[in-house]
Amino acid sequence: MHEEEILGKAYDGTLMRRLLHYLRPYQWYVLLGIALSMVVSGLEAVRPYFTKIAVDVNIKNHDAHGLLVTALMFLGVMTLRGILQYFNSYLVQWIGQRTIFDLRMEIFRHLQNLSLKFYDKNPIGRLITRVTNDVEVLNEMFSSGIVMVFSDVFMIIGILWFMFSMNWQLALVSLSVLPFLFYGTFLFRKKAREAYRDVRIQIAKINTFMQEHITGMIVDQIFNREKKAYDQFDRLNAAHRNANIRSVFYYAVFYPSVDIIGAVAIGLIIWYAGGRALEGKVTIGTIMAFLQFNEMFWRPIRDLSEKYNIMQTAMASSERIFKLLDDKTIIHDSNTPSPLPSVKGKIEFRNVWFAYNDENWVLKNVSFTIQPGETAAFVGHTGAGKTTIISLLSRFYDIQKGEILVDDLNIKDLRKEDLRKHIAVVLQDVFLFSGDIKGNISLGNKKIPFEHVRAAAQFVGVDQFIEAMPRKYDEEVKERGATLSVGQKQLLSFARALAYNPKILVLDEATSSVDTETELLIQSAIKKLLTGRSSIVIAHRLSTIQNADKIIVMHKGEIRETGTHQELLALGGIYFKLYQLQYREQEVN
Repeated sequence: MHEEEILGKAYDGTLMRRLLHYLRPYQWYVLLGIALSMVVSGLEAVRPYFTKIAVDVNIKNHDAHGLLVTALMFLGVMTLRGILQYFNSYLVQWIGQRTIFDLRMEIFRHLQNLSLKFYDKNPIGRLITRVTNDVEVLNEMFSSGIVMVFSDVFMIIGILWFMFSMNWQLALVSLSVLPFLFYGTFLFRKKAREAYRDVRIQIAKINTFMQEHITGMIVDQIFNREKKAYDQFDRLNAAHRNANIRSVFYYAVFYPSVDIIGAVAIGLIIWYAGGRALEGKVTIGTIMAFLQFNEMFWRPIRDLSEKYNIMQTAMASSERIFKLLDDKTIIHDSNTPSPLPSVKGKIEFRNVWFAYNDENWVLKNVSFTIQPGETAAFVGHTGAGKTTIISLLSRFYDIQKGEILVDDLNIKDLRKEDLRKHIAVVLQDVFLFSGDIKGNISLGNKKIPFEHVRAAAQFVGVDQFIEAMPRKYDEEVKERGATLSVGQKQLLSFARALAYNPKILVLDEATSSVDTETELLIQSAIKKLLTGRSSIVIAHRLSTIQNADKIIVMHKGEIRETGTHQELLALGGIYFKLYQLQYREQEVN
């Protein structure tokens, strides 16, 4: 939320240059848009000139034919202006949409490349805001800011040129109120900036509160906190409302003030030009043209003030977006990666030291070897470092000391994609995507045919409940699998791992949250699946790992015991105590 409070400068040349970089692929379209804006502005600025000709020439000389020609020319010019403005508006919006598409895709691609260490420190809500709200702010700048600024500027230049060419003294009288306009605009920009900052702060607080309390709605309802949460939201919403009202107040004062200044300019024109007309030094057509020019002059002035606000918000959003894009928390592949055409499944940790932060070591001098086809189980108390092992094996983090090898190759020398396609992980907290069941098993991989999806589901026994559904494998899956039980989601996750036919299988507490019947289904499938695969099993239920080839007991980031189930029981150490504790719990239950 602190980032939302820092708006930075209203204009930053470095940020603007980076933003303009995204327009480079469309630079010719931008130039065409600017050219069209110049033409449209010129055709708009010439409109009062027709009034002068019609009054001072055609009407004064009673020339009906000339008046008709003038009217037809005016109609033709305005029709041409309307057509060009249509194409220009479409082109500008097209440029904006294409540019924003490219930027949003770049942000998403960057988010995919960032390591898990980045996500450990950054709230998801803030990242979603970057891809949605902040990018949409830039959309407004690209679509109606950069190119349309030229339109307003050209309009002002065209009006000034016609005014001074027709009567420079009257032009100076018309523009004598500009100092008041500039001073008013300065005050407006200062106050509007402060009000906008308050609105951003309050909307950030609302977004944070909403995300947290919708996610934790079950806690609010269980502990009857609805009234308290409602009161909190009421205060946040009221603060946001008040900030918006302050913002609206400044706009409500500024735009009528501009109109008043414009009215004063009209009064000065009538007073000065009327006196000159009585002396025969200014024509009626000139006065009418100047009145039209004056009305047209204030419109782009108001638009430029609005463009300033767009620019200001765009600078704030771009600063946050580029801060995200400049984040280098990325696990980089080697410049000369070693090939990994196939994997036998040998896994080796050599004197591995790892810490998530500084030197708060989670793993301390960890060494072990898993031969191809072996099943190794990791046990230990919460926080012992078991889950960290599999995160490091998949190279979600880089270790500080030591080596991790797969088939005697250091994983830092392998492409992450090559390494991970041979590893399948079944986590305790299963994540399912919105879509259908078959898509959640194959994850949209076209190389996995439906027959393999069905075979994987049958292998783990999940096909029983799939076939009972109305649409079977096409059954819709809600967000995070909300309509499925924990056991069903874990079985689907297991089928997903099977469908990819990995050489290395990792089960992280995969059966800790399922009922006995579901666990029996998974255990039956595991026995078949482990054949020919290297497997790492992390489990609190020691009964599920008694047949493992080796059991590695971890305590406070170190390996304390290694052996089979019977060997570790005979040692009478940590594993023996864990086994006794669980055995007693089962007897009590």
